[in-house]
Amino acid sequence: MCTSLLYTDLSGSVFAGRTLELPVELPYFAAFLPKGTPLASRAGEHAPLTYESRYDVFGIVVPNGNAQDLKVVEGLNEAGLNFSLLAFADTHGPDDTEAKDTPVLSAIDLGAWMLAQFSTVAEVKEALEKQTVLVDPLEALGGTIPPFHYTVHDKSGASIVIEFFDGKRHIFDNPLGVMTNSPRFDWHLTNLNNYTHLNNVDQSSATFLGKDFIQPDSGIATVTLPGSDTAVDRFVRAVYYAQFSEKVDGSEAALRQLGHVMNKFDRPKGASVYSSAKASALTESATKLTGGAAAEKPDFITEYTSWITLIDLAGGKLMLRTYGSLGYVSFDLAALKQGAKGPKLVPLEAFNQGSVDADTVMLSH
Repeated sequence: MCTSLLYTDLSGSVFAGRTLELPVELPYFAAFLPKGTPLASRAGEHAPLTYESRYDVFGIVVPNGNAQDLKVVEGLNEAGLNFSLLAFADTHGPDDTEAKDTPVLSAIDLGAWMLAQFSTVAEVKEALEKQTVLVDPLEALGGTIPPFHYTVHDKSGASIVIEFFDGKRHIFDNPLGVMTNSPRFDWHLTNLNNYTHLNNVDQSSATFLGKDFIQPDSGIATVTLPGSDTAVDRFVRAVYYAQFSEKVDGSEAALRQLGHVMNKFDRPKGASVYSSAKASALTESATKLTGGAAAEKPDFITEYTSWITLIDLAGGKLMLRTYGSLGYVSFDLAALKQGAKGPKLVPLEAFNQGSVDADTVMLSH
């Protein structure tokens, strides 16, 4: 589930791409939260942590039981801060040692908390030094512990990964701007030591035992890229394409180029299947959330790319392509800010056709 990477154009502007994979469709919504929106997070039996949005925020969210409690899966604020939630099966948060009257942030609310209040990765890191964060059960996932880790980028290209494992919170600087899923981030970095041979230059001829051989096609440079859709292989491929994909100039060209890169991680239904008996806790919970528990359980499950986002961090634009569409729709924070008179919440299925004027759809709800 999920591949996230950064792409930088010729002028140094930063763009973020990500895919989201699950075997079911969650009740995703596109949400616009203008500055001044009151927000809150509650962890366990602690007093709620309340705050107000200092920035306009656009994101893809999943309601946790009601439309007032929105969990951000992917988002962008007007300052150019980007947040992504990705699956992380090794999640194990710290013990709760805080007094019950102490407001505590739930890890699942990191997205809303960050995007509402901060403009840079540095600000997020500083705030996290003072803020207790707990990983507590989530109603929207059937009361299970949310198995996620979190990436944060800003428009300068600064990037971090936040993970909870071994009973502790870990914040890693991410010089690559790339993340997938388990294992933990520092393991992925170590694994890259096995791929120092990667290069995008085709080596199309060789001489073996005095005889010349020529590969007549192009593309041989990618022969040693790992090919599976596992998180480990996707991480290596994401680093490769972020490194070697052609650098272009300007937002429109950069988003188009990033779209071609993200196509490398677009998974169709049926590309691989696994026994439903081995479904993860996240998959089981997602199935129940979407009403799948009442239906006959299939013997096999297939994960697929529910949606892809392309984000211009400095330009305040997010492009979205759902599984039901071959084209992207574009959301502009400036247009939403100008036209919205309050928070907006629209089911993601409203944007299944690439020809839709997404800003108009958002503002009409």
